[in-house]
Amino acid sequence: MSDTSSPMSGDMPETETKCGYVALIGAPNAGKSTLVNELVGSKVSIVTHKVQTTRSLIRGIALKDEKQVIFVDTPGIFAPKRRLETAMVNTAWGGAKDADVIGMIVDARKGVTEQIEDILDRLKDIKLPKVLILNKIDLVKRDSLLALAQQLNDRIAFDETFMVSALNGDRTDDLMVYFADHMPKGPWLYPEDMISDLPMRQLAAEITREKVFLRLHQELPYASTVETEKWEQKKDGSVRIEQVIYVERDNQKMIVLGKGGATIKAISTAARKELMELLETKVHLFLFVKVRERWVDDPERYREMGIDFPI
Repeated sequence: MSDTSSPMSGDMPETETKCGYVALIGAPNAGKSTLVNELVGSKVSIVTHKVQTTRSLIRGIALKDEKQVIFVDTPGIFAPKRRLETAMVNTAWGGAKDADVIGMIVDARKGVTEQIEDILDRLKDIKLPKVLILNKIDLVKRDSLLALAQQLNDRIAFDETFMVSALNGDRTDDLMVYFADHMPKGPWLYPEDMISDLPMRQLAAEITREKVFLRLHQELPYASTVETEKWEQKKDGSVRIEQVIYVERDNQKMIVLGKGGATIKAISTAARKELMELLETKVHLFLFVKVRERWVDDPERYREMGIDFPI
């Protein structure tokens, strides 16, 4: 990184740094988390087929030349029916309003759904620069993409429209350049080698939660969460991690454990493997399953997830 704290020698102009926030919003499963991971160049947000996987604001930090872009992966926006869902939607809109630029991601295969209509209605009242991102373009014909882009721009005058595939990285470079160029002038907020502001304990819990969902997304109800209870650095450099998977009922506990403990063993193996790659050291992971009825009404669980408890 060039030294921006003092004038450069000779007649060369001082390099100008920029830094700001981009909030990515959209309906559940639009591809926000996949896009954040692609733009950051590393996994900072978990991805599953289960809708509403992202619950809190996940910030991924990317660099483009002398510009630092902080991407805020927000929970999917939908019509909430339960307290946890209300907290997630409130968190998403809060993240959008605090950003410098808003990127609205639309699943190009689904087009303008009722959820998209609701998002557009609220988005038009937010006085911030807005960018339209049509995702999953590899699955849609070009004529349909152009028609969808026109339909959405007729509703809101987006500053720019991008058509990308977050999964394979198609055309995401142009999107990154645009965001970097439109950040406000100012010093970086995070060190050069930092890719997320999520505490490691919470990121580890998110990784395990991803493995739970990937393994049990058709069997386990939505009301489950993971918390890291202990984190111990051993003398040999390895890490001992103890985590609790909370469910609401005894039958859900049995689903997570599996016959003879086979399911939780598979979840632990998958999570430990990814944690070892992330931490670049040996990981001793111990998972426990506890029943906590109506944990979704416990303010402490919301604090652990990093979201506000809705009254």
